[in-house]
Amino acid sequence: MDVTGILDEHKNRFKTIQVDRLVPVEFDLGLMACFDVNMIDEAKLVASQKSRDAYLQELSREGAQLMINELFVLPTTVDEDSVYATLPAIRTVLPREKPAPKEKPMTRWEKFAKIKNIQNKKKSRMVYDEDQGEWRPRFGFKGVNNDDQKPWLIEVPGNADPYDDQYKARREEKKERIDKNKRRAQRNFEENLAVEKGMKPKDMRKRELQSALVLSKGSTASMGKFDTKLAGEPKVKGLKRKFDPLVRNSDKEKSNNMEILNRVSKGEAKTSSVVNARKAQRAINNAKRSKKQE
Repeated sequence: MDVTGILDEHKNRFKTIQVDRLVPVEFDLGLMACFDVNMIDEAKLVASQKSRDAYLQELSREGAQLMINELFVLPTTVDEDSVYATLPAIRTVLPREKPAPKEKPMTRWEKFAKIKNIQNKKKSRMVYDEDQGEWRPRFGFKGVNNDDQKPWLIEVPGNADPYDDQYKARREEKKERIDKNKRRAQRNFEENLAVEKGMKPKDMRKRELQSALVLSKGSTASMGKFDTKLAGEPKVKGLKRKFDPLVRNSDKEKSNNMEILNRVSKGEAKTSSVVNARKAQRAINNAKRSKKQE
């Protein structure tokens, strides 16, 4: 039985893996990319939609076939799950997606250390605990310095009360150090923020204090008019409320009433552009307060 025709028909169903290009294609296997600089047949691109799609699909298939051929040449490693190819180093330099980060401003201690030429000595992260007989981290979870009960014997200072709890004093001292470091970190953050805005840290703190003072003055109905004045305190301009006199000219009263009547008749009472900001803010605050109480 001659099966040559059947085999040829079956072979023709699959395209060849051999792809020929006039100009050799460049590969960057580290990025799994190939760069084909050969000319494109413009006549096929301007032809019908069907022939153009077929041409583009053929180009894409050939580019993918070239990439697969190169990947199968790479050295491989066999694992229990599958076979993996080892990609070479990347050759193509890609631009940054985001701008380069700005240099972090130095803290006060870093500036002082730079002037005095103080070099930080890096300590090892792990410390051997002789009592436990094991290596423990210097700081952090299960750290040696986190154990407030060590040492088991503490000498009472000469100026301290012998009945005071020295372990409690050590814990309180540690909390004070943590709070002090947090305050220093906040101070460094504020100073760096002032430098970024092109201001002196002292001037920025002064402006923040003045803003806080103005807000505190607004907590009273008189806008701080009857509060004790501080030295160098800036003047705060309050909102002057104007009231119509109880007794006035009848013509003026008539014109005001006619104006209100005209606005009501035209339907402008609900859609008036004049908004009482204080009344609106009070209504919002009352709504929030009632919602919290519920």
